[in-house]
Amino acid sequence: MGKALKNTEKLEKRIFQIVEVGYTKDFISRAYDYIGVAAIIINLIVSVMYTFALMRERYGGALLIIEHITVMFFALDYLLRVVSARYRFRMITPGKAVLRYIFSVEGIIDLLSFLPYYLPVFFPGGAVAFRMFRIVRILRLFRLNAYYDSLNVITSIIKSKGQQLLSSMFIIFVLMLASSLCMYSVEHEAQPDVFENAFSGIWWAASALLTVGYGDIYPVTYAGRVLGTIIAFLGVGVVAVPTGIISAGFVEQYTMLKQMTDDTEDLDINFIKVRLDGDSEWTGKTIENLQLPKDMIIAGVEREKNLVVPSRDLVLKEGDMLVMAAESYKDEWKVELKEIILVYGHPWCGRKINELNISPKTFVVMLRRNDHMMLPADDILLKEGDVLVLYSEKSMPEATVLRV
Repeated sequence: MGKALKNTEKLEKRIFQIVEVGYTKDFISRAYDYIGVAAIIINLIVSVMYTFALMRERYGGALLIIEHITVMFFALDYLLRVVSARYRFRMITPGKAVLRYIFSVEGIIDLLSFLPYYLPVFFPGGAVAFRMFRIVRILRLFRLNAYYDSLNVITSIIKSKGQQLLSSMFIIFVLMLASSLCMYSVEHEAQPDVFENAFSGIWWAASALLTVGYGDIYPVTYAGRVLGTIIAFLGVGVVAVPTGIISAGFVEQYTMLKQMTDDTEDLDINFIKVRLDGDSEWTGKTIENLQLPKDMIIAGVEREKNLVVPSRDLVLKEGDMLVMAAESYKDEWKVELKEIILVYGHPWCGRKINELNISPKTFVVMLRRNDHMMLPADDILLKEGDVLVLYSEKSMPEATVLRV
C-alpha cells in the first residue's frame, strides 16, 4: 500500500514537471509547452476560418475535427493540472491545493477554454443558447502569458496597479452617468425619442468620453453641443488616467529590472564539494534538518549528473555531491550568484518571496538577515536590510528545478 502511494506521488510529481510552464531542462516538458502554444494558436485560427461561409462549405468537416482535437487537449491539460496541483501549492494540503487551482484565475481560464465546447452535449435543449459561451475561447490567448516572461510582465503590472485601475474605472463610470443625466436634461425636449430617459444617454456618453463618437446619437441644441464639447474634453483626460497608470507600471517594472542588473555585483564564494556515502549522517535527511554552521549553505546538489536546486524539503541520497558555500560561487556548472540588498524604499520590502515579480527562471538561493543565513521559504516576509542571493536558470544548463 505504501509503495503504491509512493509511486502515485512520484507520478503526480512527474506530471507537474511536464505540464508546468518554464520547466525547460526536460525535453518532454519543453515539448509539452510547444504543443500547448501550438494548440492555442491552431484552435483560434480554425475558429476564425470557420466564420467564412466558403471555408465551412469546403473544409467544414476538417475544421471541426481539428477543433475537437485541440479542445480535447485543453480538457486533458486541465485534468493534469488538477491532478498535480499539490506540487504547485506545496504549503497546503493536497485537497486545498486542488481547490485553490480550480478557483484561481488561471484555473478558471483553463476551464473556460474547453467547457463551453462541451456544454451543448450536456444541455441539448439549450444548445443554441449555450453557443455564446464558445466566445470565451478567446480567453485561451491569456494562457500564452504563462509561456513568455515578456507577457508575464503585463500580468504583474495589472496586479500591482489593480487598485489604481479600479479607482480610475470608477471615476469613468461616475462621469459617464453624470454626462448622461446632464445631456438628458438639455436634449430631452428637442429629441424625446433619442434621449428618452437618463440611461438613454449612456451610449452617447460612452462614445463621447472614450472615442470621438459614432454619429448615431448627438446633441442638436446649442446647450447640448456646448455640454458635449466639455464632456469630450473631459474624456481625453479621463481616458488618459488608466493609460498613465499602466505606462507608469511599465516604467517602474523595467526600471526595477535594470536596477537589479546594474546594482548586482559578483560575489567570490569559497566552496567545497562533499559526496555522501551510505554511512554519512546526512544521508536520508532533509536539508533543513542538517546541522550547518550559520555562515554556510548548500548552494547546489549534484545528483546523477544533474544539478538539483536545493529546497528545504529535499531529501539527500547516497551518492549526492553537495556544494557547500558561504558566499556566491562560479564553478564548472557556470552558476553565477548575484547579491541584492533591499535598501529603504525597495519595491520588494514588505513582500513575501513568492510574491516577487521575477522571472520563473530565476531562483532565490539564500536570504541573509542580521548576519544570519536563511533558506528561502515562500512565506518569508522580506524586510529592509535583507540581502538576497539569486541566480538564473539560464546560467545552469544542467539544472533540475525543484520548487520550494
